[in-house]
Amino acid sequence: MAIKSDRWIRRMAEEHGMIEPYAAEQVREGVISYGVSSFGYDVRVADEYKVFTDVFSVVVDPKAFDPRSFVDIRGDHCIIPPRSFALARTLEYFRIPKDVLVVCVGKSTYARCGIIVNVTPLEPEWEGHLTLEISNTTPLPAKIYSNEGLAQLLFFQGDEAPAVTYAMRRGKYQGQRGVTLPKL
Repeated sequence: MAIKSDRWIRRMAEEHGMIEPYAAEQVREGVISYGVSSFGYDVRVADEYKVFTDVFSVVVDPKAFDPRSFVDIRGDHCIIPPRSFALARTLEYFRIPKDVLVVCVGKSTYARCGIIVNVTPLEPEWEGHLTLEISNTTPLPAKIYSNEGLAQLLFFQGDEAPAVTYAMRRGKYQGQRGVTLPKL
């Protein structure tokens, strides 16, 4: 398994639609950077968020998730309350090749502010908008900027394709659009 470079990412995005929309250069001027980097791709967070709330005092249960746990926010930024979190989605839509595994990690600009993005994989032949979990670990409100960089994707290409891909097993998050809540 080898990590893929900017040249491979660029080719796969432009020729195979792996990332749409795709920023072929890393954009940095006045924004938290996004676009292709040396060995990855910095994704943007879209302008729709689901911010965790305890207003209804529901139990957080991954097997029977109650959507009243969130308040929907749409805008050029999102304020996450202290020691809370929000779900968001990438601006980009992904089509992962069958011999590739992608790992999503947070960007250091946010991490240095106590804002953590959950590490998650994008499995072979998964397709959709990536739902991101953003945790504010601080005792203060935290600001997230829409349409700017939030996390980095690292692409690993295997020596061969797996026997069963995410699409083949009909994964529950296949083809997701928008911010997607937990499913059983």
